[in-house]
Amino acid sequence: MFESLSDRLQGIFRTLRGQGTLSEAHVEAALREIRMALLEADVHFKVVKTFLDRVRPKATGQEVLASLTPDQAVLRIVRDEMVELLGGETPPRLTMASRPPTVVLMTGLQGSGKTTSTAKLGRWLVKGGHHPLLVSTDIYRPAAREQLKTLGERHQLKVHHPEGNDPRAFVTSALAEARAIGHDVVLVDTAGRLHIDDELMTELADLKALASPTEILYVADAMTGQDAVKSAEEFHRRIGTTGLVLTKLDGDARGGAALSAASVTGSPIKFAGIGERVDEFEPFQPARMVGRILGMGDVLGLIEKAEAIFDQKQAEDLAGKLRRNEFTLEDFREQMRQLRKMGPLDQVIAMLPGMGQVKGVDVDRGEREMKRSAAIIDSMTPRERQEPSVINGSRRKRIAKGSGTSVEDVNRLLKQFAQTRKMMKAFGGGGGKAMKRLAARMPQFR
Repeated sequence: MFESLSDRLQGIFRTLRGQGTLSEAHVEAALREIRMALLEADVHFKVVKTFLDRVRPKATGQEVLASLTPDQAVLRIVRDEMVELLGGETPPRLTMASRPPTVVLMTGLQGSGKTTSTAKLGRWLVKGGHHPLLVSTDIYRPAAREQLKTLGERHQLKVHHPEGNDPRAFVTSALAEARAIGHDVVLVDTAGRLHIDDELMTELADLKALASPTEILYVADAMTGQDAVKSAEEFHRRIGTTGLVLTKLDGDARGGAALSAASVTGSPIKFAGIGERVDEFEPFQPARMVGRILGMGDVLGLIEKAEAIFDQKQAEDLAGKLRRNEFTLEDFREQMRQLRKMGPLDQVIAMLPGMGQVKGVDVDRGEREMKRSAAIIDSMTPRERQEPSVINGSRRKRIAKGSGTSVEDVNRLLKQFAQTRKMMKAFGGGGGKAMKRLAARMPQFR
């Protein structure tokens, strides 16, 4: 979503690096470019002004201009202020009631993704060891309550689904069931409208008084531009939201407006939907998001993704195979499969420091190459995967035909595998010396 903003900001800092020494004029020119980049990304103009008013005195101070790396000093200031803009270094957490059940009201306009976000938050809570109960009070949108019930059944979430037509009665009975059975969190999917009206706000105020929620989360569609800011501000003023949930962060919109909502309302962004699947939902971490936008990467996020995907036993088995030089094409395919489970390749690459600018054709080609390689390996017999040396000319033709590729593609894969196996053998046995030899040829590792 923030690709355009990221490109612009990284380009500005590349220009600063090219100046050698910085003058106040250089910094002012960079700040003007940053202002334009933020406005073009749909960041609210008041938020941009406040942001630059905080950055300017620090960026034009003598300690920056006299620094040996002034461009890095300016980058650090911009980074710190952007993190502050989005909520600070410490990621905001979901507040739990001292006496269960914790009640969370999910609010927002119709079409913002409240119902799906309620299910996503429920799955996230289950992973954290909680026992949530979900309930929909939306009696106005056709099949809204059925949608939540279906999502609950599909993802093993308990949904309170009584008969009737009274949102207040739904909440009362959901709270009674939660206390009786032992659910520690009740997620209330409230009704929305296409616009803010008094009837909607009155109903939300009644539900708030009835349920005494610990959290009132406003679900903001990151694709809606400045309307997201206006709506979030009005919900906060009239209901008192405690946090934001951003949806559709994987979309193509500019995204700045949604990020502005945190500053305008004073409510931190607590969660973000990063895809359509229920598990594509995560606590919002300002420092990591800013790192990705500025091309500084998100190594911790990458490690967490890997830990969630890669099986510990499989990793240990693979390490043993490497030591014994038993790495096979089956293992090669499995590693590609695991990598693809981490998400789109461009998202994974963007989490590596300095790699945010690697996009487009190269990434698309990499995705296609992995799919082609998997198809080629799938067309091999078990023996061929274990012993690639038996693959002669006729076998290569058969494999190419079975995978819908060419003999040249099969040859290329076998060559890549041989090179990978050779490299892994070098690191598996006598790897310390091999690593030293590699480092000796790469000045950045000395």
